[in-house]
Amino acid sequence: MRLASPSHILVAASLVALAGCSQEQASPAAGPGGPGGAVEVGYVVTHPQSVERSTSISGRVVAHSTAEIRPQVDGIVKTIAFQEGRAVEAGATLFELQDQKFRAAYDAAAAALAKAQASEAGAQSTFDRSDRLAKSSTVSQQVLDEARTALLQATADVEVAKADLETAKINLDNTVIKAPIAGIIGTADVSVGSLVTANQTDALATIRTIDPVNVDLVDTSANLLRLRQDVEAGRLGRNGTGAPTVTLTLENGQTYEQKGEISLATVNVSQTPGTFTLRSTFANPQRVLLPGMFVRATVDVGSMPNAYLIPQRAVQRDATAKPVVYVVSADGKAEQRAIVTNGNKNNDWIVTEGLNDGDRLIVDGFQKISAGAAVAPVEAKVDKNGVVGQSLAPSTATQAPAVVGGEPAK
Repeated sequence: MRLASPSHILVAASLVALAGCSQEQASPAAGPGGPGGAVEVGYVVTHPQSVERSTSISGRVVAHSTAEIRPQVDGIVKTIAFQEGRAVEAGATLFELQDQKFRAAYDAAAAALAKAQASEAGAQSTFDRSDRLAKSSTVSQQVLDEARTALLQATADVEVAKADLETAKINLDNTVIKAPIAGIIGTADVSVGSLVTANQTDALATIRTIDPVNVDLVDTSANLLRLRQDVEAGRLGRNGTGAPTVTLTLENGQTYEQKGEISLATVNVSQTPGTFTLRSTFANPQRVLLPGMFVRATVDVGSMPNAYLIPQRAVQRDATAKPVVYVVSADGKAEQRAIVTNGNKNNDWIVTEGLNDGDRLIVDGFQKISAGAAVAPVEAKVDKNGVVGQSLAPSTATQAPAVVGGEPAK
């Protein structure tokens, strides 16, 4: 048998040693991100709080009250007594019509009343005389009955004359057209000398009350049912007392400084779009809100106690599309939790079920984990825009710094 030379034995031993070193380098003591293969994740601690619940609804400004001015008698416009686009008080004179024929009619009715009253006085005297004579049997009962009938007719004529005089007075008064409500009056649709007729179709002018002013809000019936269910279940802290407050966002994006409240809800749902209307009322001293404006309203529907606000980025979806989150368990593993959300507030989901006080909610790094995976938690902070800021400690001296939000974490 041929024996290997000493030089061959040394070469073989060197190769074995090199292979052993390569295996050791290929099997590091710790996996990426943390000791023992744990993945570093950023977390925030959850705490329950009272969360104000609101809903955003589109709406349109409408006048609190509107009056279209129309004449009650025929006539020629003699005077226009207001300034267009200005405020008018209730009872202020707006138009005057020529009143000669109505004044003459009033005078004639007054004269007719005086004549009827004189006839009544004569009939009363005749009746009294006949009554005395009848008691002494000087006149017959028939004469007394005729005197009584004449007196009753004269009294009735007086009442008719009074009614005619009242009608003439109303027509005369209607030649002066006054404002039925206070508000802002628009343009006059007639001019001096125009002929107008009683109860005509076209209005002479329109008055709108815009302080206070109404905003009609339209929402779906499905949201109405959901809101009613939340109120009845006590999830919104309401017991049916107190009107919800409303905040408006104008068309230019600015928030209207005055807050309003819900003043009316319709009792029926529109059949075609399936919507219902809420009416809110706002003070409008500066006349910022004008009828016809479109606005966006935020309605404060209540407050949910013991709810959690969590960043939207922390919510995932399972195979059935239900919302889930990952929390760090007591033994340092990623635990998947099913949650129940009830809308959102700014960039946070409102969670009503599935979380506990003090849970360490994973907000970063969950893309690399699954349920039951070992994790190395690092506390993080989430700003109002949902951006995570944290410091992930490197597992080895040569590990690159963790990148959060597109920049190396400090």
